[in-house]
Parts: sequence; structure tokens; C-alpha cells
Amino acid sequence: MAKITFNHAGGDVDVLEVEPGTSLMRAAVTNGVAGIVGECGGQAMCATCHVYVREEYLDALPEISDDEDEMLDCTVEERTDRSRLGCQVTVGEGLDAVEVDLPESQV
Repeated sequence: MAKITFNHAGGDVDVLEVEPGTSLMRAAVTNGVAGIVGECGGQAMCATCHVYVREEYLDALPEISDDEDEMLDCTVEERTDRSRLGCQVTVGEGLDAVEVDLPESQV
């Protein structure tokens, strides 16, 4: 199992154990984590699964695709160097655990 920690802007924390190969967005939506909408279902077309990946996990992430990079310019909250779309980050091989901060709003 892989571990995902979602830190909410108000201080609440959701910790999930999920199967390897699960995206952050799918894990959040399936488990009712507030703050992740996933409107497009994981197609990198809506930016409603924007997360800020904690620094210590950034090097383990795959490169940002052109589509993800374009959608990150459309996020409601500020894009930073830690911004990723949760639908494009999958836990498992090389990333057994990850911790992210959720923006205050997705829409």
C-alpha cells in the first residue's frame, strides 16, 4: 500500500492508504477528501485537483507534461513551483508516500 497525506488549509489532515498506481485525485475523490473536485475525471483538463506537493517529495515526481503545465496556469489559487495536478501524480513505484497541501479553493 502507498500513503497519501492531504493537508487542508484549515489545519485538518486526511491520511489515506491506497493501492500502488492510484492517482492523488482518484484517491481523494474515492475517499471523500474535501478540497479535491476532479471535475474532468483525471484527464488534465480542468485543474480542479490542484495540489502543492511538499518539497521533500518533488524530486520523486515525473516531469510535468505540456498538458499539465498548461492547466496549471488555469488554477484558481496561485501556481507555485510545488504545484501539480493530482490526476497526474500516481503513487507506487518510486513514490510509496507523498504529502500535499490543498489550496483553499479549486473553483
